[in-house]
Amino acid sequence: MNRFFALSRTAHGVLDIAAPGFYALLWLGKFPEWQTILLSLFTAFAAYTAIYALNDLVGIAVDREKFTGGINEGYSVEASELRYPLARNVLSYQSGWIWFACWFAAAMAGSYFLNPSIVIILVAATALEVVYVMLFKVTYLRTFVSGLVKSSGPIAAIFVVDPKPSPTLLLLLLAWVFFWEIGGQNTPADWNDTVEDKRVHAKTIPLQLGTQKAGIIVLITLGITVFISAFLPKASPLQLGIPYILASIAAGFFLLLVPGYQLYKKQEGRGAAALFDKASYYPLAHLVIISIFVLLK
Repeated sequence: MNRFFALSRTAHGVLDIAAPGFYALLWLGKFPEWQTILLSLFTAFAAYTAIYALNDLVGIAVDREKFTGGINEGYSVEASELRYPLARNVLSYQSGWIWFACWFAAAMAGSYFLNPSIVIILVAATALEVVYVMLFKVTYLRTFVSGLVKSSGPIAAIFVVDPKPSPTLLLLLLAWVFFWEIGGQNTPADWNDTVEDKRVHAKTIPLQLGTQKAGIIVLITLGITVFISAFLPKASPLQLGIPYILASIAAGFFLLLVPGYQLYKKQEGRGAAALFDKASYYPLAHLVIISIFVLLK
């Protein structure tokens, strides 16, 4: 099973589930019924497991080309001796597709029972993930597609607790995840893989624009993320106030801005991996913060 979980980057996927959980609590202002929580957790796990696996399935040819000279150490939340099992031929291509199909079917079923509208979001996210992989050698602007894919899970969580959410507030919440993904996940990940990406003439922000501009992009997008976080309470029925905003900004400062600035200053691959790691815990930090405020209300 370890090979399959490595294919789906399960350690990272479990962390990603924190973002939908945070949005559901923020929007609803209380914990949903336990049946909804259990089904939502299962559906989110299935969806992230399927889409992360799809990334490697669609990009298997390029991955094999990329890693002919070896695979880097990776990040702590993704580090595994079995990383990229398809490209390394430790898992068969057919088995990978069966794994994806089973989890995708489970995610579709769970989405339908939670809210049929979520099925549309899941299908759109899956299609966008394919587009994202196909643009690897085409344009660094694919990072915008990555932002939309990563935003789909948290946005879907809102539809679990509210069948007709405000479009304006949805855009606000989408923007928070969108900029976090670009500055804290996608760009650092590409930065960490520059040696491998050069082998296949990939089009990524660090390779196309250089590390100096990539560092500026990281700082700007993470700065926007922290700025937007101060306005997220507008989407909640709770009176969160200054204490919540300060806690939210503190999380952004330590998990995003500090490692982001260190990366910009030193421009080293290790700094990119460090930023990726810390940024991966940013949604979880917000889930913990909103949970505390919900329990204390």
